[in-house]
Amino acid sequence: MTDHAPGLERLFPEAAPEGVWSLATSAGELPEWLRGTWLANGPGRFARSGQRLEHWLDGDGLLSAVSFDGSGGARLTQRFVATRKRADEESAGRFLYRTFGTRFAEDRLLHGVGLASPANVSVYPFRGELVAFGEQGLPWSIDPQTLATRGEQTFDRALNAASPFSAHPCFDPTSGEMWSFGISFAASRPTLNLYRFGAVGGDDRFRLPLPYPCSIHDFGLSPRFAIFYLNPYLLDMGTMLGGGTVMDALAWRPELGSRLLLVERASGEVAADVPLDGRYCLHQINAFEAGDRLVIDLLELDTPVYDQYRPIPELFTSVSAGRPRRLVVDLVRHEIVETIEVAYERAPDFAAHDPHEALSPSRHFWMLGIAATGQPGRKFFDEIVHGDWEQPDRVDLWRAPAGHYLGAEPVFVRAPGGGDAGIVLCQLFDATTPSAALVLFDAFDLPRGPLARLPLPTGTPPQFHTTFVPR
Repeated sequence: MTDHAPGLERLFPEAAPEGVWSLATSAGELPEWLRGTWLANGPGRFARSGQRLEHWLDGDGLLSAVSFDGSGGARLTQRFVATRKRADEESAGRFLYRTFGTRFAEDRLLHGVGLASPANVSVYPFRGELVAFGEQGLPWSIDPQTLATRGEQTFDRALNAASPFSAHPCFDPTSGEMWSFGISFAASRPTLNLYRFGAVGGDDRFRLPLPYPCSIHDFGLSPRFAIFYLNPYLLDMGTMLGGGTVMDALAWRPELGSRLLLVERASGEVAADVPLDGRYCLHQINAFEAGDRLVIDLLELDTPVYDQYRPIPELFTSVSAGRPRRLVVDLVRHEIVETIEVAYERAPDFAAHDPHEALSPSRHFWMLGIAATGQPGRKFFDEIVHGDWEQPDRVDLWRAPAGHYLGAEPVFVRAPGGGDAGIVLCQLFDATTPSAALVLFDAFDLPRGPLARLPLPTGTPPQFHTTFVPR
């Protein structure tokens, strides 16, 4: 089997470094107008005392904040989220808790029924602080200046230890609201929990029945609707309670079909339930309304991707093809009346758009991809791609050199004056050295390659989701 990712094992260290560093460009120059903070979260520890984690989603959450002030350099702060799980395992000197894809002898579930969250998927500002989110469990409150962990975030006790909660909130730039969700996987009564958190308080929770206990990682938000792509990727809680991991408990059942569930934000009631063609959606991109039409931009894969996250470092060995799709839903007839597919099928993931266009009509988006999709052998993200819904038959991209890999969701930063001008930032890894850097691209001329590189500390791993907070 061909190895399409030589040196990939060097991207998953025992533990990433913590600290504060001044960063200077090793190539190119930073735009003078770039002021603000790039934030990222992702797994940062993959081994402890001879024990190794098997799944990419298992490691403790590592927060990174790179601050730009227009001086030509930057400042990096990097710290682990000090979750209960991490504290207990630091004290014991070994892994104690069962994870998403790895289990150990005599490992534990939190309160005997769920995973202890490593808070390792995303981080966003809300209500004057940062909030770190994991795939399961309560989010964690983070000091925005030092990245110190303040404690579990319950949003004034709107949540408790038993509240199902996801890693992917959505934000309404007009109201300042944050929306999120969580799945109750009880086989007899699977339930979608939809949460609304006001900008300064006033929170709501809606509960909706689901046709099956399906795994949902992300959702979309438009001015009137919360949008859920229901994958037939079912989780059996009995398997977990019987000693299995989440990966052991998941089963792909495409014969059940996928569904698009539209929930009215005002009432929490189902507005439409639209059948789909049985594909899998991990991440959505954006959604907006035009009269009696709802437009939903998302990434679809032919099959789920979580099984491709293990065993580290043999990743993505048989990852399926995927594609960006725009679905146009008739809100009167409750059916899809138009579909647009962008001509890119190399396992796209971690898509982002201009945050100024959230919940509004948008044209451009950026994502990562895997050039060797469809070929056996381990591989990793090595393409950054610009897609354009008005020109779906073509994409612009930059492919990393052999032995180099990309990490972290590309984040778009608009240049002053607006229009088609701006940069995207993501991580770039050289496995031959090994070394890591935060790199900047011209968002609308990716083939030009990186405009600037900021070397990151040795041992910095590829992270998941990012955001940029303008100054």
